[in-house]
Amino acid sequence: MSEYSISEIYPGDRYALSQIDRLLAQEGIRRDANLDYICAMYDEDYNIIGTGSCFGSTLRCFAVSHEHQGEGLLNSIISHLIDVQFRRGNMHLFLYTKINSARFFGDLGFYEIARVDETLVFMENRRNGFESYINRLKADAPAGFTPSSASGRVGAIVMNANPFTLGHQYLVEKAAAACGVLHLFIVSEDASLVPFAVRKRLIREGTAHIPGIILHDSGPYMISNATFPSYFLRDEASVITGHAKLDIQTFTKIAAALGISVRYVGEEPTSEVTGIYNTIMAQDLPKAGIACEIIPRKTAGGAAISASTVRTCLKSGDWEALRALVPETTLRYFMSAEAEPVLKKIRAAGNVIHY
Repeated sequence: MSEYSISEIYPGDRYALSQIDRLLAQEGIRRDANLDYICAMYDEDYNIIGTGSCFGSTLRCFAVSHEHQGEGLLNSIISHLIDVQFRRGNMHLFLYTKINSARFFGDLGFYEIARVDETLVFMENRRNGFESYINRLKADAPAGFTPSSASGRVGAIVMNANPFTLGHQYLVEKAAAACGVLHLFIVSEDASLVPFAVRKRLIREGTAHIPGIILHDSGPYMISNATFPSYFLRDEASVITGHAKLDIQTFTKIAAALGISVRYVGEEPTSEVTGIYNTIMAQDLPKAGIACEIIPRKTAGGAAISASTVRTCLKSGDWEALRALVPETTLRYFMSAEAEPVLKKIRAAGNVIHY
């Protein structure tokens, strides 16, 4: 294989990207929208015969030309991508693959975390990675707490809070009032306009008055829209469904370890994506013995409070409208000099409304 070489492909190289797109299409997949590194393997005539990519700590979008399958080229591409990730300092790696390819990646040192029907498998390069994550979640609980020691239901919420609003606060209050213990998972991936450190601080401050809450970082196992791969799936509805089902498979294992019996979600009157997601959770979580309770959204001025509306107010500087949408702790932060870098980012964003 000495006549083959692997090189990085840059975003402006349209010719190479068009070849890669054709190669991916042969495998029934398309180039993912979220990629921060793309490589191509060239033959001796400088034709692209293989490709692979990275995004964050994930590996994705693999393909080898039919004429060269069986030559071990994919092993070389994966090794190249792992070297790239290690040079970036990303030692804990994840990938998504089709069901029929999972054994191949298992032979390369990846271990299954969860799978969705006959669609895809979520894998990592650490044998005990997910187990260690579960142990960290258990360590977040107060000293002496165990699931069996909780009085009443043990509930959970997964929250991005971009940023934390009165709607988020209302959801936590309603869920906590119905539970003895409420596990609140904060999406820790930094893919939002409001950075994770700020979101976590505002959630902590905005829920400080509510008893029985255990805060957790979501870590890499609760998959966000940014990290979930769309390239395997035919259309947007399939992507949403696959994302929800993979989240449910992973969450079910977390729930079993923490004794969680109910997951709370906010009603979603405006976002089609979140609405479909909630519907699938309501259908599938009970099959795993976990109730799914959808809480009606808190309103202000006759409209449901949403983080998108809050970001719109922050972008335009409408502080008066903002007062009716966020807790005092959130308002105080955004009115401080400390928030100026975040506000600058929001003002510069072309679109702050997410559907």
